[in-house]
Amino acid sequence: MLQQLKQTAEWDIVIIGGGATGLGTALDAATRGYSVLLLEQADFGKGTSSRSTKLVHGGVRYLAQGNIKLVMEALRERGHLLKNAPHLTFVQPFIVPVYRWWEKYYYAIGLRMYDLLSGKLSLGKTRILNKQETLQQLPSLQSKQLSGGILYYDGQFDDSRLCIELAVTAARNKAVMLNYCRVSALVHEGKKIKGVTFIDTVSNEVHTVNAKAIINATGVFTDSILQMDDAKLHALVTPSQGIHLVIPQHLFPGTAAMMIPKTDDGRVLFAVPWMGKVLLGTTDTAVDHPELEPRALESEIEFVLSHINRYGTYHVKRSDVVSVYAGLRPLVSQQGAGGTAMLSRDHTLLVAVSGLITITGGKWTTYRKMAQDAVDNAAFVGKLPKQACITENLLIGFPETRQEKINAWIQENPSLAEKIHPNYAYTRADVVYAMRHELADQLEDVLARRTRLLFLDARIAATSAPKVAEWMATESGRDSNWQEAQIKSFQKLAEQYLIH
Repeated sequence: MLQQLKQTAEWDIVIIGGGATGLGTALDAATRGYSVLLLEQADFGKGTSSRSTKLVHGGVRYLAQGNIKLVMEALRERGHLLKNAPHLTFVQPFIVPVYRWWEKYYYAIGLRMYDLLSGKLSLGKTRILNKQETLQQLPSLQSKQLSGGILYYDGQFDDSRLCIELAVTAARNKAVMLNYCRVSALVHEGKKIKGVTFIDTVSNEVHTVNAKAIINATGVFTDSILQMDDAKLHALVTPSQGIHLVIPQHLFPGTAAMMIPKTDDGRVLFAVPWMGKVLLGTTDTAVDHPELEPRALESEIEFVLSHINRYGTYHVKRSDVVSVYAGLRPLVSQQGAGGTAMLSRDHTLLVAVSGLITITGGKWTTYRKMAQDAVDNAAFVGKLPKQACITENLLIGFPETRQEKINAWIQENPSLAEKIHPNYAYTRADVVYAMRHELADQLEDVLARRTRLLFLDARIAATSAPKVAEWMATESGRDSNWQEAQIKSFQKLAEQYLIH
């Protein structure tokens, strides 16, 4: 990748930001035949894009707010994503438990409308369940005063795994994808933007590159790039924090997810089965300054625990939580909006006087449409030859190749079958593959995003760090100092994913 960087005098499109939107944009632009460079300050999906509720959804809540346009677009995109990444997505049944008879009909009407809006992309028929059927699906639900439930269907996925496969697919289509490259300045010629300067934080080398069009897809960090372009600009993004608690599945058994449409702060509460665990969330807390590694607040942890314990027969305790993670939503500021729960989840696209294109807001489900809008505008700004977008029907990732390679390696060298930890299927071969073919460089890349161990069990991830660091050092020829520094830094990070 770095070699290609040195051989290119000018790029058609440079993308700043390697989360869902930036990666989707790189894939879209590369498959249209444009020369593409993507720069990410940390690792792909390090921020918000690996910290979601893992849902590919139309947004039942946006329907309640009357935002039909957003719901319809999201339902259409949900259909594309489930078709284009079948190995990373699947259909998840959801149940809304109801404790008043009239709620049964109120929510059933809303969810039937959700079904109708998805048309032929519907994932299953919404049904009203009686009390007994509801308890069959959600065995640990409080049965006192339970009237029944509404069953509906939505999509689910592994978010950072999708990030990595978007990056790999873009690279296969000749995009140059660089993680650990932080943009430090924008280069102007007169009033127009013509390039970027960035620091490769692994080697500390500084590079300046020229581009016909530059896209700012930095999510909650949008404003810092906008201010590099024009210091007088007002803030565009209001970051809002949402947390999730991860608990063992036996504490909330069943294959269906639970959705409570209204909590005390007006948000939706979810309990979603995911990779052998259950995710509980989420919150909506306004944040002053975005951080790469946000922390769950004590008040948020208590909020989620107290709400889930209103609905379950098993009392979830702090000691039951195996991991807690926080993510920041890049909500587009609106004058007079009361609180971040009311801010729009729609996406916003801006083209500055300088020609800098900014795409922000939105959500995982609509990442492909956001990318399409960004590339359409970049082609116009950069006077690039007009090419049609082809990502609606483009397969993401190469799952067969990945598994075939891993199996072949293990056959040649059985030591690669060694597991990171006996409780999880991840092997040494997964670690080697992540380094050779998925641009993993640091220990955290492997334990948090190429595998999901940090999110599934922070304690086990921390105790597995020395073993994985040793494997990585062997693979990349790094010394024991590198190993020690990586272990120390990762174990410090894992502490933030534990609650005491």
